[in-house]
Amino acid sequence: MSPGVSGGRLALHVITGGSDEDQAKDGDFLDKAARYRRTDEYLDILRRTWTATEPFDVDGEFYTLRRSFSAVRCVRDPYLPIYFGGSSDEAVAVSAKHADVYALWGEPLADAAAHITAVRKAAAAYGRDPGISLSTRPILAATDAEAWDRAYAILDQVQQTSRPGGAAPENVGSQRLLAAAAKGDVLDRCLFTPLATASGARGNSTALVGSVDTVAAALLDYYDVGVTTFLIRGYDPLEDAIGYGALIERVRTLVAER
Repeated sequence: MSPGVSGGRLALHVITGGSDEDQAKDGDFLDKAARYRRTDEYLDILRRTWTATEPFDVDGEFYTLRRSFSAVRCVRDPYLPIYFGGSSDEAVAVSAKHADVYALWGEPLADAAAHITAVRKAAAAYGRDPGISLSTRPILAATDAEAWDRAYAILDQVQQTSRPGGAAPENVGSQRLLAAAAKGDVLDRCLFTPLATASGARGNSTALVGSVDTVAAALLDYYDVGVTTFLIRGYDPLEDAIGYGALIERVRTLVAER
């Protein structure tokens, strides 16, 4: 669970943990279902702590509190926005109760649209309508052709440094990216999937490739299916920072035109 910045304001991004092996390295031996029950219980307590006006007790499956109370209040009323990631059924169920913004990775448009629909349907049962954040790794250049040259050069680097083999990822988000990659190297307008395969999809690993105009149009495709926030990162911090400035400005212009 980590702090972040949303629109210039602090937010809390909650990640339950998708690998039993990785969790065990940190001394956490709960299985996946139990981890999500714990996250649910934790977020119930967190929201109560942020808003309670007097001490309270908790007798939960994972937490026991007596006369818990925080005199420090959130500056933002009523509390920080909660971002929540995870693509499994358990994750969607917990996000439905708690997520102010639901986060997913750069999947093909049709897959993303169907997943967004499922997330919002689950949240609607609680009278909630979360924002949707999509994470991707844009690879930009002055022209589409130059961007694709750069994308394949980056792929070569990733393939050279990645360790082959290993167990298939346990988390559903990574499984979804690998399933998308099996459909083709380039999907939709400019979604580049081989980087997910090369890295084992151990995180946000698909890319949108092209000029600023091409990638901005691809981001707007996601906007049109319900994405409200984009989380972007790249491979060359300086070059990407320069290009991303122009990309952000272009996306804002296109959204305003909508």
